Order: sequence, then C-alpha cells, then structure tokens
Amino acid sequence: MQKLMRFIYSFIFYLIIPFVLLRLLWRGVRAPAYWQRWSERFSFGPALPVQQSLWIHAVSMGEVQAAVPLIRALRTRFQSILVTTMTPTGSQRVREVFGDSVWHLYLPYDLPGTMARFLARVQPRLLIIMETELWPNLLYACQQRRIPVILANARLSANSAAGYQRIGRLTRQMLASVTAVAAQTQVDAARFIELGAPPSKVHATGSIKFDSRLPANFSEKAAELRNQWGINRAVWIAASTHEGEEEAVLDAFSKLKVVFDDLLLVLVPRHPERFNRVAALCKRFIVARRSEGNINTEIEIYLGDTMGDLPLLYAACDVAFVGGTLVPIGGHNLLEPAAVSLPVIMGPHVFECAEICRQLLEAQAARQVNNGAELVEAVKIYLSDAKLKKETGENGRLFVEKNRGALERLLTIILDKTNWNY
Repeated sequence: MQKLMRFIYSFIFYLIIPFVLLRLLWRGVRAPAYWQRWSERFSFGPALPVQQSLWIHAVSMGEVQAAVPLIRALRTRFQSILVTTMTPTGSQRVREVFGDSVWHLYLPYDLPGTMARFLARVQPRLLIIMETELWPNLLYACQQRRIPVILANARLSANSAAGYQRIGRLTRQMLASVTAVAAQTQVDAARFIELGAPPSKVHATGSIKFDSRLPANFSEKAAELRNQWGINRAVWIAASTHEGEEEAVLDAFSKLKVVFDDLLLVLVPRHPERFNRVAALCKRFIVARRSEGNINTEIEIYLGDTMGDLPLLYAACDVAFVGGTLVPIGGHNLLEPAAVSLPVIMGPHVFECAEICRQLLEAQAARQVNNGAELVEAVKIYLSDAKLKKETGENGRLFVEKNRGALERLLTIILDKTNWNY
C-alpha cells in the first residue's frame, strides 16, 4: 500500500510537470531569476564538492530568515553546510547573509529519479527541514539511505493538518521516516502526533524566531534612518503586505493623515516582483524607494523595496502592522516588530501563526483588527497615546526575551538524535 501511494503521487507529479514549468515561465516575467538554474530543479550535473555536509532546507525567504540563527550556530560546529531553497528570494537571502561560507542549491522537484540523482550527487549526512515541508519521495529516499531527517521549528496550522489528514496513509508514512520533530508549540506537537508521528519523536521546543539577535550597531543605524525621515515624525510601518492589503493600508494612511499631518508610512510588500506595482499604487503620495536612496523629510511613503532590511525598518518605526492577515494568507513573523518594542497590529487571518498571535494578545503586546476601518483606529490609538505605545512595545520585547532558548533545545536534538561526531 505504501509503494502504491508513492507511485500514485509520483505519477500525478510527472503529469503536472509541464504546468509547473509553465508557472516558472510566468513567474519569470516579473522575476527573471525564475528563468535561471533550471538544471538544479531536476538535479542534472556532475557530482558536487558538498558531500557529507549537514543539509538544511528552507523553502523561501521567510524560512531562510528563520533559519539564520540556526545556521550561524551550526557553522561553529560543522565545516560543510548545504542550504537548499525553492525560490530565488530564498537563494538571494542565503547569499546575502552567508556569502560563500555555505553551499547553496535549489531543492529539486520531488520525483523519484530526481531525488535519487540529488542524493547521489550530494550525499548528505543529515537533513534539517525548516518548518513543515513534507515531500514523500525525498523522505523515502533519505530513509532508504539512512539519512536522518529532522523537522526544525516545525509548525502545523489547523488547515494544513486537515490537508495532510486527507492523505492520511501517505502522511503517516512520511512522518514515520522522520527522525525527530522539533515543534514550535504544544499545539503543533499535538497535531503532528495526531497525524501519526510517534510521540517519542515529537518535542515542543519553541520557535527559534525568538532567538534572532540584532547586530551590535543596529540601534545606531535605526536612529540614523529615523533622522533622515524626520526625527519628530510619527512613523507607521505596514510590512509583508500582499495583494489586496496595500489598498486597505493606503486608504487607512489617507484617513490617518487627517489626524497626523506629518505621518510617514513605511510600506514593505512581501514579494519583490510586486515592488513596482505597489509603487504605482502609491503615486498620489510623495514616495521614496529604499533601493534608490532618495530620502528626505518631505516624503509621505517610504517603500521598502530591498531584501533583508525589514528588521532595521521595524526598529526605526513607532507602530507595526504585519501583513498577510487582512487577506487569507495566514500571517507572517509577528515577533520581529515585538522584539524591537513596537506595538503589533494584525488582521483576522492568522491561522499560520495563531498561537504566537494568541500569546502576544494575552501579553498585551498586540491588537487584532478585522478590517481597514479598525486598522485606522488601532494605529490612531497607539500614535495618540505615547504611554500606551511604550507599554505595549515593552510588553512585546519582554515576551520575546522570556521565550528565548528554542535554539539551544533544537541544537540538543540535532546532536543527540543523530549521534554526530564532530
């Protein structure tokens, strides 16, 4: 039955490959990097000098950012590290943070022959999958080659769990081949167990996003940026926004400017291929793009159209709205603004970070809104009450500080479960 399930899955995957390639071509219209390095997506090429590496897979930009503290910790212990991603933005972030100190490749498509070629070329000693990327042929191939697999910083929303439950037999087979699951919360851990992961393999270690550390000169850089904007201005950031959210944010900004005439909006779209489109939406305002460096105190909107600068932008602002929450995306990292003492505002769609959202609300470090009108009121409340803004931001910072330690717990599992000699 297990072989039959994998066969059916692989057969369907082969059938949809032409459509997958068409999607790459379509995405490449806006992001030409999708037209490059196709051979890596099918693992064609000679053997690579990355054999016997510790292998970390982080699907995209968000997962790479979450993996940064883990990769930095592992680099002090292991000489050879391979990082795979599936998107150009993830690849770019790996290069920006680590340069040539780690190897990078795209993860090939999850086809039996492709995965066999990849593992033969790379021959990793351990695979760490960030968050939850369950690929049947990848996990089966690792199991056959006795390559330990650890799900790190693993999370499983109710929607995702329901999806995996619909292919229950295949899910149980995949989870049986995993060496350990380091779940972000007890709720995530329970969902993995309910899907069939052996309880002895599942550990609630917390989110390593709590363990992200800011550079030593971070405060000075944030202060310098704030001074360029205008030191006495109120500054609101709307970050990781998606299509359908920028319109609501810009409408809210127009209404807030009636109350705060010198208000600055820092707008950071989630995906680089949308930067130009979002810039066009802002044309009725005075806009400066970070990539162009034309900052002055007259601008009304500062468009964050560079990669990897979001923590710095958060640190230079007063109040944060985190996107992917006014539209049904599920939300993004709520801890980054909380860590730099910003009150956090999110919309109703937080199913990908529901537990963190609940805890931030419980700690009185955040506020949840249902629509654009409520977003206006939430921003207005914080900008009008300096004491409340400070107390809410401090609650968030203390919440993040209190929950640090997941990284060390995860490192313990990596070393203990694999019996790695280094």
